Amino acid sequence: MARNAKKEAEQPKTTAQALGSLIKSARDIMRKDKGLNGDLDRLPLLTWIMFLKFLDDLEQRREDEAMLAGKKFRSAIEAPYRWRDWAANPQGVTGDELLSLINQDETRRPDGKKGPGLFAYLRGISSANGDTRRDVISTVFRGVDNRMKSGYLLRDVISKVGAIHFTSSDELQTLGALYESMLREMRDAAGDSGEFYTPRPVVRFMVEVTDPRLGETVLDPASGTGGFLVEAFNHLSKQVKTVADRKRLQSESIFGCEPKSLPYLLGQMNLLLHGLDAPQIDPGNALRFNLSEIGEKDRVDVIVTNPPFGGEEEKGIQGNFPDDRQTAETALLFLQLIMRRLRRLPTPARRHGRAAVVVPDGTLFGEGVCARIKEELLKEFNLHTIVRLPNGVFAPYTGIRTNIMFFDRSASTKDVWYYEHPLPDGRKNYTKTQPIQYDEFGPCFAWWDKREENAQAWRVPADELLTENCNLDRKNPRGKGDLEHMPPEQLADGVLKKELQIMDLMNEVKAALANRA
Repeated sequence: MARNAKKEAEQPKTTAQALGSLIKSARDIMRKDKGLNGDLDRLPLLTWIMFLKFLDDLEQRREDEAMLAGKKFRSAIEAPYRWRDWAANPQGVTGDELLSLINQDETRRPDGKKGPGLFAYLRGISSANGDTRRDVISTVFRGVDNRMKSGYLLRDVISKVGAIHFTSSDELQTLGALYESMLREMRDAAGDSGEFYTPRPVVRFMVEVTDPRLGETVLDPASGTGGFLVEAFNHLSKQVKTVADRKRLQSESIFGCEPKSLPYLLGQMNLLLHGLDAPQIDPGNALRFNLSEIGEKDRVDVIVTNPPFGGEEEKGIQGNFPDDRQTAETALLFLQLIMRRLRRLPTPARRHGRAAVVVPDGTLFGEGVCARIKEELLKEFNLHTIVRLPNGVFAPYTGIRTNIMFFDRSASTKDVWYYEHPLPDGRKNYTKTQPIQYDEFGPCFAWWDKREENAQAWRVPADELLTENCNLDRKNPRGKGDLEHMPPEQLADGVLKKELQIMDLMNEVKAALANRA
């Protein structure tokens, strides 16, 4: 620890501007490589390099602490595969030799002996004695590869990352913000792959309203790049007062699930950079467990998530759900999972298990399986609030209108409150260049604990919703008519009526022209 403190004191602190410059330089170098095409290739590569540097800095700090405490320490990554062994020296291994060391199944190692290449070694390690660090590393590197063709350019990138000090909390905070900006850029480049991004103001609003307390467990079963978990971690960090609190936050509070290798890697790094030392992200499909086998030990206190919608799950996954609730629609499967995984008993903070979930409009007016799920939600849970989001919140990645459902395990639903989030004055929708802002949720926060019906808020009795096939798609009685909030059959009837009116008008014009002739 003393050695590490001395080392940190000797290192000049990197300013935000300098950190930004380092990252920009690394990305500029990657642009020269013929193996990379755009940010979708560059950011994952930069991420796994930063991941290894971060891990080595963390391990050196822990090794110093163990030595001072007179305890044994076993590195998650052993020599000669640690960053300090092969990457730290700017004049070290480079060119084809570096590519061989990283990519090949068997190569000449930095210690001169033959053995597995870096990726082959990292993919093959496994944890023991309850230490999950090695399993995380193995999972991360099973899902990534090195696409750079030039070992010399790769060496330059590694040297740039080597100048980042992951031992300084100030630099970590700055780098975390930089990394989030890169994730947004990647979302912009990803097109359809942008499904795992939720606008930060929406994430922050959902976390603030559910208000996780230290001692409670927080889950995002579709955690993507970790936005909800980072926000929950930040929220809980403000409540830490003792060493025990810090330990509870680090090891017993934040949980996620993400089966796709790229967002899994990005999410791990996102959480590490924001201060969570060992992110507990399940790399499997959250829907892979039989719903009936999920018991109290599997339940959590708070769930905040934007599960994927519009996708389809395979028959094997659908079979994990009750016969009358099976569907290929991912949003409905996740909604059932969330309901099942909410703790039934009061939480350690003496509150009820609660959830905030983004759902598309289709979930509100859906029938059949969807209606049966909503019936359970109304009867077994307290669906107390639905916040209706306006056009363009997820623009330009989807035009589907979305809502945030807030529910808890306190009781069955008596009334559902609706709050229609208004667009700023003079705006018809949000766009990529003019996105939703956190401050715009201010009126909703002010209304939340002192609820009254107004131009944006209204309530509907649960009994009324149950008698009308659980159609939750209720438009603002004081708002302007909005076709987009109508169920599909009403939309279709309206379109057909207008088409018939147009045909009648065209026939009149045609007849008038014929008479004139």
